[in-house]
Amino acid sequence: MEFLVASAIGILTAGGLYLTLRLRTFPVILGISLLTYAVNVFLFASGRLTVGAPPILSKGVDVYADPLPQALVLTAIVISFGMTAVVVMIGLGAFLGSDDDHVDDQPEGDDKAAEGAQ
Repeated sequence: MEFLVASAIGILTAGGLYLTLRLRTFPVILGISLLTYAVNVFLFASGRLTVGAPPILSKGVDVYADPLPQALVLTAIVISFGMTAVVVMIGLGAFLGSDDDHVDDQPEGDDKAAEGAQ
């Protein structure tokens, strides 16, 4: 079970880094989303992987799931949703403003200012 979760975290991280390093807006947004999913799974797995265990310690229960990583993941999901919405709006605004979705475009005025300074 631990190997499967660790492999899933590694695959999500590798895919997220690959997409984040692309030069288009949409793959960068997907890559950031995959990285946040990888962090969420990592935080959830940090609380020991137990199957069918209650999250609250009560009488007669020897094995329980740690509730702190569950609360951290819930908070991280809300933050990542808000962050993704902001990044999508920034990317959409950049695309509508320049009719291009390249991430590394130089503004038009910078080339002329660099030539005049030399």
